Amino acid sequence: MDDEVTRRLVHASTSVLPLAYVFVAELTWRHVQALLVLAMVGALGLEIVRLYVGLDWWIFDRLTREYEQENLAAYFLGGVGLTVVAFAFPPAGADPLIGSPFDPSPVAVPAMLMLTIGDPFSGLLGAGELQAVKQTWVLLAMFGLTTLIASAFVPPLPAILGGLAATVADGAKPVIRGYVVDDNLTIAPSAAVAMFVAIEYLPALGV
Repeated sequence: MDDEVTRRLVHASTSVLPLAYVFVAELTWRHVQALLVLAMVGALGLEIVRLYVGLDWWIFDRLTREYEQENLAAYFLGGVGLTVVAFAFPPAGADPLIGSPFDPSPVAVPAMLMLTIGDPFSGLLGAGELQAVKQTWVLLAMFGLTTLIASAFVPPLPAILGGLAATVADGAKPVIRGYVVDDNLTIAPSAAVAMFVAIEYLPALGV
């Protein structure tokens, strides 16, 4: 359990980046994208060494689960999800490194926080157990928290749909040919897409 708490605290610490963008005027979205790219390059190097060369560091033993020992670790997959969202959905006035057809959109920061805050919260409630589907009360808590997070950035209906998407991604860990599709990869992109669609297309339908 101590290792599980440590994993969740490390996970939650990644909230520093999106929160810094919100509260530190000097930090631009271009900076956020550049920092994520640098972090992912470094993480990819570590994963290649860990999986194919062998990297016997105690921190990997402590912060990774058994199913991650021979697959890409959850921290790396989470970084991929954050990076995809950061580049796909730059906020207004972002001056992104690379243009996006979905620019501008307010969904990136809440989607990132749903992963960095919502997922470790849900994981602690679920006692860190690897389950096909999480318990109902844990899912409801995850939905409530992620919807609350999103409501600080987007209108109510997109917030609800984003929270629902994040909860579905968090609640189930499908296994494809023995490979666990980790929710760290899917939470942020799923939530971002749900909120983007709600903002861009539901008003045209009169919703």
